Parts: sequence; C-alpha cells; structure tokens
Amino acid sequence: MDYFEIDVELPEYLYENPFNEVFLKGNLSKNSNSYDITIKTRKDVTHTMIINPGDSYPVVILSILPNGKTNGTKFGQSEDDLLFI
Repeated sequence: MDYFEIDVELPEYLYENPFNEVFLKGNLSKNSNSYDITIKTRKDVTHTMIINPGDSYPVVILSILPNGKTNGTKFGQSEDDLLFI
C-alpha cells in the first residue's frame, strides 16, 4: 500500500500475499470508499484489485479473461476466509 500511498488498515496477512507484486505496475483509481488497481497482462487478462477497508472482504481480486469470462477471489479478515467468485 505504501507504493501507491494508500493509507488504509488491512488484515496483516494481506500485506505479505504474493499477488501484491503483480499490481505494482498497475493503474490506481479511487472510488468513493475504495481503491482500484488495474493491470493488463501480456496474455490479455485484465486483473483488478479492489481495496475496500470497511468491507468484511477488504480485498477482492477480479480477472477478466480474453473470452469475456470473469473469476476472482474475495479475501476476508483472516487467511482462511476466502470466497471464490
């Protein structure tokens, strides 16, 4: 979060998650209560990290595949609280 100068409190385990490095070259945008970091990979997959510290799932990773299908993961307050979407 320091890289993008986002000053929010998140569960500690999220700061050490390896997905963070992928988004360092992404584009940051701020919505009313959240931040979005979006990056497009060389395989034309668009990944978006949505950071919403007030939510029960404060980090959501969404991926849009070249065929238009989507998938993702919601990261909860603890390491074992994941929802696959």
